[in-house]
Amino acid sequence: QVQLVESGGGSVQAGESLRLSCVFSDSRDCMGWFRQGPGKKREGVAAIDSDGTTSYADSVKGRFTISKDNAKNTLYLQMNSLKPEDTAMYYCAADLWVDDGLVPAEYNYWGQGTQVTVSS
Repeated sequence: QVQLVESGGGSVQAGESLRLSCVFSDSRDCMGWFRQGPGKKREGVAAIDSDGTTSYADSVKGRFTISKDNAKNTLYLQMNSLKPEDTAMYYCAADLWVDDGLVPAEYNYWGQGTQVTVSS
C-alpha cells in the first residue's frame, strides 16, 4: 500500500507561481499529477516514469514542470504563469506501471488532494 500526501496549494493571483509537493511512502515507477475543477472530470496534468520521461497536458505545457526526488520520497509540480482556469483540487497518484500516465483510471494509489485557487 502506498500513501501519498500532497501539500503546497493555496490562493494566488493570475500570473503567479506555486509548487506542489507529494510525499510518498513507497516509490512506484509511474507517478502523476491530476486535477479536478468544480463540476469537471478529473484530468491528467503531468506524469513521470521511472527513467524520468515526462508528459504533460496541452493546457499546461511550457508552464508546469513535474519532477521527482527519490532521496526525499517527494514528487513536485512547479506551476508558473497560473491562470484562473487552473483552479482545481490537485492530486498526486502512483502505480507500478501505467499505459498512459495522464489517464486517471490507470492509477490505484491516490493522495487526498491540495486546493489551488487562481484569481484574475
